[in-house]
Amino acid sequence: MSVICLSVVPQQMSLPNNGLDFILKLIRLWFLALNYMFFFPLGTQIYCLNGTDPEGQEVSYGLSFDPGSKEYFRVDPVCGNITLVEKLDREKQDSIDVLVSISDGQSQVVERVTIFVMDANDERPEFQNIPAIIDVLETTESGSSIYEVEAVDRDTGSGGSVTFYLQNSQSSLFAIDRHSGVLRIKFGETLDYEKIKTHFVTIFAKDGGGNFNGKEQFLSSSATLTINVIDAQDTPPFFIGTPYFGYIYEVSMPGSEIFTVIAKDGDTANPNPIRYSFDDNDDDDVFSINKTSGCITLMTFPIYLKREIFNIKVRASEVSPQGRLMDYGVTGVVVRVVDLNNNPPTFYGENGPQNMFELTMYEHPPEGEVLQGLKIAVNDSDQGANAKFSLRLIGPGRMLRVVPQTVLNEAQVTILVEDSAAMDFEKHHFLTYKLLAVEIDTPERFSATADIVIHLLDTNDNAPKFCSDYYIARIPENSPGGSNVVAVTATDPDSGPWGEVTYSLYGSGADLFLIQSASGFIYTQPWASLDAEVRSKYNFYVKAEDAKGKYSLAEVFVTVLDLNDHPPAFIDNFLEKTMVIGTAVKIEAVDDDAEVPNNVIEYTIMKAEPDNSIFDINAETGEIVLKSYIKSLAIIQNITEQTDFTWSLVVQARDRGQPSFSTTAVVKIDITEASQLSGGHVGSFLMQSRNKPLQILSMLAGVISFTIIVTVIISTATFMRNKKSNRIKPNRRVRRRPQQQRTWNFKNPFKTSETPGEKFQIEEEECEPEVIMENISYNNVNNVVRHWSPPPPPCAPSLPPPPAPYIPGERPWTIPTMSGTVAPKPKKKPVMTRQDTINRALVSELKIRLEQKRMLKYQ
Repeated sequence: MSVICLSVVPQQMSLPNNGLDFILKLIRLWFLALNYMFFFPLGTQIYCLNGTDPEGQEVSYGLSFDPGSKEYFRVDPVCGNITLVEKLDREKQDSIDVLVSISDGQSQVVERVTIFVMDANDERPEFQNIPAIIDVLETTESGSSIYEVEAVDRDTGSGGSVTFYLQNSQSSLFAIDRHSGVLRIKFGETLDYEKIKTHFVTIFAKDGGGNFNGKEQFLSSSATLTINVIDAQDTPPFFIGTPYFGYIYEVSMPGSEIFTVIAKDGDTANPNPIRYSFDDNDDDDVFSINKTSGCITLMTFPIYLKREIFNIKVRASEVSPQGRLMDYGVTGVVVRVVDLNNNPPTFYGENGPQNMFELTMYEHPPEGEVLQGLKIAVNDSDQGANAKFSLRLIGPGRMLRVVPQTVLNEAQVTILVEDSAAMDFEKHHFLTYKLLAVEIDTPERFSATADIVIHLLDTNDNAPKFCSDYYIARIPENSPGGSNVVAVTATDPDSGPWGEVTYSLYGSGADLFLIQSASGFIYTQPWASLDAEVRSKYNFYVKAEDAKGKYSLAEVFVTVLDLNDHPPAFIDNFLEKTMVIGTAVKIEAVDDDAEVPNNVIEYTIMKAEPDNSIFDINAETGEIVLKSYIKSLAIIQNITEQTDFTWSLVVQARDRGQPSFSTTAVVKIDITEASQLSGGHVGSFLMQSRNKPLQILSMLAGVISFTIIVTVIISTATFMRNKKSNRIKPNRRVRRRPQQQRTWNFKNPFKTSETPGEKFQIEEEECEPEVIMENISYNNVNNVVRHWSPPPPPCAPSLPPPPAPYIPGERPWTIPTMSGTVAPKPKKKPVMTRQDTINRALVSELKIRLEQKRMLKYQ
């Protein structure tokens, strides 16, 4: 314990013969002062040694302990400050040996001191012999001692004295001596096994109080003692189903059974057998009783009976194991001689006719159990069929069932439990039924009713239930320890202690959280530190439990909300990049925050040297590009008047959180130009656009669209010219020019520009030609050409232009060209596009119309 009183006893020492004697006296005075210091917390300076050397030398202080001993104090060797570094506990160690020394560098004085640790009231009383279970005979006299409770408190003084008392002692059958712990039965009180079989006694042990941290403190403990009451033979037998009624009919014969009485020993724990007999019966010649079964029989014919009603007294006696008769009980049996149907069914209780019966019982009795507290008898005083009637039970649901359902003359009514679950205290505090008896075979159909009211008592049959199967909570990260998270609520419909709910947490995700056991408030551990970047989701279970251990579970989901507590960070705060004109240089920063917008970064150029006007930056991607009008190094030189094309940029990365954080990096960029590709402007364009595939695709789409438009215009113009002339011109056939043959050039107005070495040679014939229309289409260019046969041998076409150079890592782009070269027919059919289909349709229509004109001309 860190709360102590210190008592110092110096032991014998050995001193060198030098000038440190005065210092030793100061050390003794320190320990004397230490006797009056109380309750030092760890780290407290409890004294400062102050010594000098008569020779004027600087002194140093020392404090040591025996080997293997724990070091409770520490001294500063220079200033002499003494501090407490270990907690003290008198119950574990009540004295400490310390070696104190002072030295001037040449001589040293050492003294052994014993420190006695004084006690503080920090220990609770501990029971030595409870919880326990004891058996007490129910005949034990009031005031008798039944148990002695023992408890020990390890503290000394008043803190170690123990007194005892009982919980709810006013309503208890027991009392306890405050000092000795002797438990006894209160004077004037007795135990009764038939009423309560088990008693639970809560005993408290309290110390006499003492000083703790400067305050008076009392500590106590509690435990439960279970007392089982042992049954004794002190209760006489009792009859079941009284009052008893028997009937004698005109047709009865000697030996006929009239009625059977039933008795049981009142001592239910160890009952004795019962023997039946008549008690002062004057009609021994009319009736007899079986001493074992209690069956009463008729001994004569009914015509010899002189009375209509007989009152018989029956005795039920206990038989000891030795065979002698002990306590007994007496009841009466009314025997009526029945002849006419002039009596309705009648219900009887213990004290005669009764039409209202009440019973108090616990909810959910076992199915099939007999309701013993209802002592109902029913009879009809008539004879034969006049006394035959049925029993029915009318009430809520099918919770109870009556037996028997058909009665002749009279019967003991038995009510059985049929639906235990429906007999629920939380649904019905009491149940009301109608017991109906109706004659069966009589014209009068006499009947009778009786009300049965059953009062239900509560049991612990329900587990606590949460308002929801799961709870969702959100808490900002970096919330201090002890912050509220969520409140859970569970209810238990049971009454009393069974309805009191205690909450607890468990599960792998519950380590950082606590719950108030009574209220259900969940909060973080005092030492918990939540960080959304480390873990943003927690889930665990909360348990709601009643006093008897019944429980239910609910799941809790906790989301740690991200705060903007991390600034953006570049991989490197100094970057070197090479920029080719027309391309971009990309930089990137990362933000360790877990959620947007805290981890969304915007980029800005804060400064550029030697000039701040030639760069742009994409705020979202961090791509740095030159201004759109800068196409070459010469433009940069003209704008900035700089011959060195190396720039230093200060780029800022800022997140979008609240508050916003930012960081900067220095980017050194060397600007250069890409070499011109063979192919002129197209190569330059591809080089400049190699990082922009969409721009290249747009260029290709434009070229193809232009080609299609030109083709359509040419086809339309040709069609209109032929239609206007209203004649069909001679067919021309395209032939390649022979090497040693004179050629004539045919000016074709529809001829498009051709690549070098690709020319058509056209030769006209004087004879009437056969009109043949050929459609030649290359690269989406359609030319209608007329040929004259026989054609000259064709010339070899020139070689195609060389392909564009391949750049590694780039997609090979095909530069479309337009050509009218006669090429061999491809082996594979080219893929037809929608525009190709339209062009072919136009040419086919033109051929059909020319053929029609030709046919009209020759008709």
